[in-house]
Amino acid sequence: MTAFAKETLRKGEHGQVVRIIDGDSFVLNTGVDASDLNVSLGGIQSPKLANTYKNLKEWPLAQEAKNYLSEVLKDKTVRLYYDGDERDRYGRALAQVWTLNENNRRDIWVQEAMVRAGYARVYTWPSHKVETQKLYNAEKDARRNTRGIWNTVHTQGFYDIRSPDPTALALHVDSLQIVEGVIISTADVRGTQYLNFGSDYKTDFTIAISKKSKRVFKNAHYNPLALKGAHVRVRGWIELQNGPIIWINDPRRLEVLD
Repeated sequence: MTAFAKETLRKGEHGQVVRIIDGDSFVLNTGVDASDLNVSLGGIQSPKLANTYKNLKEWPLAQEAKNYLSEVLKDKTVRLYYDGDERDRYGRALAQVWTLNENNRRDIWVQEAMVRAGYARVYTWPSHKVETQKLYNAEKDARRNTRGIWNTVHTQGFYDIRSPDPTALALHVDSLQIVEGVIISTADVRGTQYLNFGSDYKTDFTIAISKKSKRVFKNAHYNPLALKGAHVRVRGWIELQNGPIIWINDPRRLEVLD
């Protein structure tokens, strides 16, 4: 399977990278006007640098991720491609990014390069139609070879895939986590779908899908309620609602492993 269906990508700006912001964003000079364009790499998340304004501590390997992106983009011309919303609420371009070769043809898919090197995780949004299978394959390869964030020795387990144990997950509230386990039961309660990983929904880990988000799953021909007994991997922000819970609004955040 190719990374994208041709009709989903819209060709965007191209130019020279003038500054690396962090592991998943940079500044592009398109040469069109005096202003530069801030670009965010859609579909992935790299380790975050410290941000005093947001009271955010630096994540492990954040500087290394920034440095690696700098290596990938050094002296390169890049082209942006859009597969959904073109700007986020901060005015940054949300794009798939390729470096261009001497013939002005696509060379390196930057998102895949960052994930395969272990300096980013896959993290999708429903407004972007990026085909994630190639990215998931790259992430699997990085994990298998303990590259970057998947090397526990260097990260003290910060990015480890978690078990659905509610006591352990409660330590990671308000953070993005990847959780792997078996769905014990499913239910639709007043329009919200729940995928339960234990026998007591009041304390155990749960995946939740809102009434609004159910339409996204339906359009993808994906029935989460049919996943009872399935071994899955989910990614999202841990909240506490009875037990730990992850709300998902994109089917691609829920992988069925077998």
